[in-house]
Amino acid sequence: MVDESFHETLTYYRQRVDNALLTHLPPRASSGTQLPTVMHYAVTNGGKRVRPVLCYATGKALDLSLDRVDVAACALEMMHAYSLVHDDLPAMDDDDLRRGKPTCHKAFDEALAILAGDALQALAFTILALNRDPLVSDTAKLRMVEVLGEASGAKGMAAGQAIDLESVGRTLTLDELENMHNHKTGALIKASVLLPAVLSETADPELLPRLEGYAGAVGLCFQIVDDILDVVSDTETLGKKQGADIALNKPTYPALLGLDGAREHAERMHQTALSHLDGLGPEFDELRTLSAYIMQRTY
Repeated sequence: MVDESFHETLTYYRQRVDNALLTHLPPRASSGTQLPTVMHYAVTNGGKRVRPVLCYATGKALDLSLDRVDVAACALEMMHAYSLVHDDLPAMDDDDLRRGKPTCHKAFDEALAILAGDALQALAFTILALNRDPLVSDTAKLRMVEVLGEASGAKGMAAGQAIDLESVGRTLTLDELENMHNHKTGALIKASVLLPAVLSETADPELLPRLEGYAGAVGLCFQIVDDILDVVSDTETLGKKQGADIALNKPTYPALLGLDGAREHAERMHQTALSHLDGLGPEFDELRTLSAYIMQRTY
């Protein structure tokens, strides 16, 4: 069960990354074009901030000060925002609504939306490379860039989106569906726990596969719940068009397993996530509770 104190923690982490993002985004009037404005629109228009929250909670579990985690949290959210801007484009999912507001290409235009996504992706790598934290070695910076690159590129998120687009109208097996989401959603969520582990440079190497296993299960749980909400929720609550996946004839967990089966599978993924943290101390309780929150979310 997720108690009120955890919701306060979520609010704090979200506000923290929101404030940190503003220090890294280019000023709106900096270039004489609308590009910075579109970048701000894409990043600061709300959102659950699941990836930064995971990053902060992992950093806290590894005894890192949150100041040291801010850059990684911002890079993750910029990369996520870029992916949403591009996913919403007419050539991809062709969505009109995101987080309760017009998508970037609707609020501005398609070309600016593409450029804003490109710029956010580049900025994510830039802030990792230019991290001013004197405790971060160049080796760690390089490894963090590598982790984010693999999670977002042809081995991760971009591959997952390609599989998604190529799967429209097909009936996938459960293994095929989970392979798609392990790339499209799960890769960046895994990066959210790996970046602070790289940042710490003192984390027990045996802990890394446990964190990765936890994040993989959490990522699938997040996607299953997303698919369920696309069926049972409404557009106002979701902040995006309800039933969009059904309208596009996309493979989803409810379509494959039924609503009850999808709910049961989400619970299995939650329990799998917890099992990867078995035997670890109370410093990992935020990660445990975050998995429960993802299971129980309503938007």
